[in-house]
Amino acid sequence: MLGAARATGDVLVFMDSHCECHKGWLEPLLDRIANDRTRVVSPVIDVIDWKTFQYYHSVDLQRGVFNWKLDFHWEPIPKYQQKWRQSPISPIRSPAVPGMLMINRHYFQNLGAYDPGMSMWGAENVELSLRVWLCGGSVEILPCSRVGHVYRDHIPYYLSDEETVWKNKIRVAEVWMDSFKEIFYKQETPAYLLSKTKAPDYMERLQLRTTLGCKNFRWFLNNIYPELYVPEDKPGSSGEARQRFLLYNIGMGYCADYKTKWDTGGYPVALTPCNGNGNQHFEYNSGREIWFGSILQFCFDVLNEQIILQECTIEGRTEPQRQWDVRKDSSLYMARDSKVVQPLQCSISSAALFCSLWPMATMDNGQLLETARTL
Repeated sequence: MLGAARATGDVLVFMDSHCECHKGWLEPLLDRIANDRTRVVSPVIDVIDWKTFQYYHSVDLQRGVFNWKLDFHWEPIPKYQQKWRQSPISPIRSPAVPGMLMINRHYFQNLGAYDPGMSMWGAENVELSLRVWLCGGSVEILPCSRVGHVYRDHIPYYLSDEETVWKNKIRVAEVWMDSFKEIFYKQETPAYLLSKTKAPDYMERLQLRTTLGCKNFRWFLNNIYPELYVPEDKPGSSGEARQRFLLYNIGMGYCADYKTKWDTGGYPVALTPCNGNGNQHFEYNSGREIWFGSILQFCFDVLNEQIILQECTIEGRTEPQRQWDVRKDSSLYMARDSKVVQPLQCSISSAALFCSLWPMATMDNGQLLETARTL
């Protein structure tokens, strides 16, 4: 924090001391920031064995993410994002950045720097990543830049310091996660108990969020990290995450999409080219409802022979007209009368549920089978 405050250069680099930089690692990072100062960029991080100092190049490109406990980890780039990238060296859009990063100095300070209420280390990179995304910036991993990092095989802090990490996570949840913080507390019980003992003052950071005009956490789930599944929390359900899928029209080659505002229901579901973003994510839950996206406010319904989104059930009650059955023959039926309201021919795999949501009378049945594919 002191170093960043006293720095005079145009950009800041945050990096551990146990890193090895290569010739040419700096230029790709500088180039991206020169074109847009609201970008926060990070190199691909290779592994250096802490015992032998053997250098291992990372082969498969990954992006930084976090779970509901706010623990950072790496995961493979989603297939839909791989399709968007123009080449193997194209920047990787990442929901979260690791602790090793570059940022424009003026942007960093105007954004609020690192949260001074956080102690030691732990979740500060998740907090910064959320703040950047929600307040108008972006986070990227750059394949053209590589830095080696010595990874240890043990936790670099004592158990007594875990409380400090929990306090940091609580600050992230209270300032940036809105009502979704309850999911964090349910999964990180020690943090929940700690939050009830003495509540720190978050007003300064909440005021910063207002001043910067930041979006809400729901926007982050819908647009940046829709893969962070929202656990189901309804009476009679197991509480486990539902299966998420794209609804793919195997006759027309398009996916179901909802282009209307996220908080507005009552409009038809459209067919658009498949891109895998949050507008095209649906879930089939234990109540036999098809829910929309990560915010889980709207469900599939039928009105005037059109599939629309309406407000989902409340207090565990499911309206019959919003229940859907997937039969053994892969047809999707409305449960209220056991009839196919529209020919919803589906194909199910372990990864997705593919359906033809619109009448197939205009489609060639042969083509219907031939064009079925996995996204």
